[in-house]
Amino acid sequence: IVERSLSLMHQQSLPSLDRFSVLAQLVESMVLESLDSFIKRDADIAEKILRSDDAVDIQRNQITEELIVAMQANPDIIPRAIDLLVIARNLERIADHATNVAEEVIFLVKGEDVRHAHDPVAD
Repeated sequence: IVERSLSLMHQQSLPSLDRFSVLAQLVESMVLESLDSFIKRDADIAEKILRSDDAVDIQRNQITEELIVAMQANPDIIPRAIDLLVIARNLERIADHATNVAEEVIFLVKGEDVRHAHDPVAD
């Protein structure tokens, strides 16, 4: 993320950057709360994280859609847009790891295996 961000700092801005702030704030909150839930052994905090994962997915999907439209309109931005797509995907993966920690906390505290229970793909 840092390498691609440093590269992008010296280039013209692209669409979807406002969404990156929202995405990054969601991910940061999920990571901090997953650690908090583990330290406190708090399943309620962990369950909140599971619900937050959907918002991250929505933001990443919207970023992806906006960047695809922008690349179709202007192929010159494709290299920069790909960097942004990779950053968005990596942020989503961080959120997925926070979700995994939350699932483990719920198992630790309640003895319930909730993995994939909130995942529409697993249904």
